[in-house]
Amino acid sequence: MANILGNHNSLFNQFIAEVRDEKIQKDSMRFRKNMERLGEIFAYELSKKLKYEAKEVVTSLGIAEVQLLTAQPVIASILRAGLPFHYGLLNYFDQAENAFISAYRKHDKKGNFDIQIEYLSCPDLTDKVLILADPMLATGASMVKTYKELITHGKPSHTYFVSVLASAEGIDYVHKHLSNTEVSIWVGAVDDELTAQAYIVPGLGDAGDLAFGNKVQF
Repeated sequence: MANILGNHNSLFNQFIAEVRDEKIQKDSMRFRKNMERLGEIFAYELSKKLKYEAKEVVTSLGIAEVQLLTAQPVIASILRAGLPFHYGLLNYFDQAENAFISAYRKHDKKGNFDIQIEYLSCPDLTDKVLILADPMLATGASMVKTYKELITHGKPSHTYFVSVLASAEGIDYVHKHLSNTEVSIWVGAVDDELTAQAYIVPGLGDAGDLAFGNKVQF
């Protein structure tokens, strides 16, 4: 149902542990750096799934044949929590085009919420590989709504949803609502529980607040 990088032993899990740790995550600079490093690892692993072609590289002593990407992906991130994660992906896909989306939870007086999208900056996505990044895949509603908004700018050849942490419910929601699309889900770890406020448990808290400071709720 999803590609879970944390199922394999590597330094990736050290960074997952640190973004979860309530003591370490109090250092917002380290939290942002760890999110960036996780993005870099995701980029490296995702790069193995993309298309390559042989290219000649002229060295000082001759010509070497190297397999290089046929095209860079488009990296799309949900503001604001996705920014450090986005930079990690962009560090490796350093010639990628970029898209940014403002999506947030609009709460009512009863504690329910709808996903609101107020801003979108995006290149043409037609026949391109799209990487849609958000640190947390909780209910899955933000990812699905953002994806549907993005593809009004062209249909990608394939889309990768990338999150550091996901809930099992969120993954199920994505598959239910996008079952006929070319979408793959890549996550660092999957947690089983969502709170009544739709926060992942044990999760890590609010990634945006941990990276950039507390915000006013509205």
